[in-house]
Amino acid sequence: MCDRSRMSQIHTVRGPIDTSELGRTYMHEHVFVLTPDVQQNYPDEWGDEDERVADAVTKLKALAAQGVRTIVDPTVIGLGRYIPRIQRIAEQVPELNIVVATGCYTYTDVPFFFHYRGPALDEIAGVSLPDPMVDMFVGDIEEGITGTGVRAGLLKCAIDSEGLTPGVERVMRAVAGAHRVTGTPITVHTHPGSRSGLEVARVMCEQEGVEPSRIVLGHSGDTTDVEHLTELAEAGFVLGMDRFGINIETTFEARADTLIEMVRRGYADRMVLSQDASCFIDWIDPNVKAMLTQWNYLHIENDVLPYLREHGVSEEQITTMLVDVPRRYFEAR
Repeated sequence: MCDRSRMSQIHTVRGPIDTSELGRTYMHEHVFVLTPDVQQNYPDEWGDEDERVADAVTKLKALAAQGVRTIVDPTVIGLGRYIPRIQRIAEQVPELNIVVATGCYTYTDVPFFFHYRGPALDEIAGVSLPDPMVDMFVGDIEEGITGTGVRAGLLKCAIDSEGLTPGVERVMRAVAGAHRVTGTPITVHTHPGSRSGLEVARVMCEQEGVEPSRIVLGHSGDTTDVEHLTELAEAGFVLGMDRFGINIETTFEARADTLIEMVRRGYADRMVLSQDASCFIDWIDPNVKAMLTQWNYLHIENDVLPYLREHGVSEEQITTMLVDVPRRYFEAR
């Protein structure tokens, strides 16, 4: 019998739920990834708003029909977050929880909005100024996003092959600051080929005091370097094996075999699964996107899990990655 006294709550688009209700969770899926000023000025590709919403509802209902109960959508500043549209979709897919994020997505500099605010003015002001990003992120978590009442359930930042640029570092520290205020967990887009997870460890954990267990290192499955992944898992991070279906610079088998080896090494309790898919993304030419035939919400259930089972991954280990680790990540404070 479930001990309700030990449960925590997580905020979703439709309101708070107990973490016991998360169920099977995909920890990195977008609904839309957009470039808003392009879409507003050149809307032909986007087309009709109602049709886009209806298409998203159809795709998310198909995902829910596979038994997935929650998706975590890390769409933040820089990725075209627009919560009223997500609310409209969520109301039509009540069988699926959608957890949204706050933060800022950049591989290089902060958005121009922040160029002459906060720490950027330290030298001129002669004092250390607080970063307005922290208050913005905390407000999204504690009060809600843009007057919608929808509260963010996690924080998001990024570091890619460009490394720890001043802009990336500033966002990373702002996210850590908001985490210290709210206790909200963090996901970081990383580039495992350049071992950028080690920079996350240095800045966010060693210097800013964030516990590694509160951080998902996104896109860890982009590498087959299991020794590096083992190092990160041993440090306490959660590894996001979350790009199944994006087989451009790797293969389905490489992604799956890396996951299988990490399970064999005993790290099922340090990994989460996802596809980094979306209903619509304007970052990629539609003709190229059409070539990625496995990059969709249904790929894990249809292709990945059968492959894992065939190669010795147990149902208990699959449940650990899809249910237990996400719940633990959101419950911890």
